[in-house]
Amino acid sequence: MLLKKTNIHEKLISQRKKSGCYPDPLTSVRILLAEDENKRVAIRKKLRSGSVSKNNAFIFDLLETDRIFHISQIKATCIDYRLRFLDSNLYKVPFPEEVITEIKHLEKAHHTELGNFKLMAPSKVFELKKYDDPILFAPIGNGYYYLIHKWGNDLHPLRKWLVLPFRNILNLLLFFILLSLTTCFLLPSDFYGVELTGNMKLVSFLFIFKYWCAIGLYYAVAKGKNFNTAIWNSNFEG
Repeated sequence: MLLKKTNIHEKLISQRKKSGCYPDPLTSVRILLAEDENKRVAIRKKLRSGSVSKNNAFIFDLLETDRIFHISQIKATCIDYRLRFLDSNLYKVPFPEEVITEIKHLEKAHHTELGNFKLMAPSKVFELKKYDDPILFAPIGNGYYYLIHKWGNDLHPLRKWLVLPFRNILNLLLFFILLSLTTCFLLPSDFYGVELTGNMKLVSFLFIFKYWCAIGLYYAVAKGKNFNTAIWNSNFEG
């Protein structure tokens, strides 16, 4: 006699009938989904709300050590890569669903409600609809922040070196000096109709240096730019 194969779906239905816990599974699912959506809406509101002086009540034993960063480390990274560290409500585009999910899981695991979110990203992320490498943080206390989630595109591998001249005034001057020396080196030896002497090369360098400085000053004023050290936590354009 052949035995009938076991249909797990039927066994599940039978078990549900025995338990009596889900007389109307569709209604239960709808309730769960509605509760989840209400929770997600509340998290989105907190991400869009202004920052307040409040730390989050994390359970420290559950925190991952490689996600904990001091404000000094965040500041140094922002300066190196010309990034901003600003309130999450300044983000110009909707937060991805995985960010909401990650916050929801953290709140459930730590039995708390998170807030006072911060975002580290390039300036354009806060000014336009860009997605380059945003990282969301929440404060722990004593100047420490917990990295919640990173999304979007990674930064250009040469970004640190491309923004190095804008780190501070000294870097910018050194950049203009190197640029002027390179320009002088590329000048033909008979650029002025005669062979360049030492004094003429020095005068050429000074004129070229002034030229590049003028261009840099015009660009900075016209675009409202500032140095990395001044803008890393500034809400103003720069």
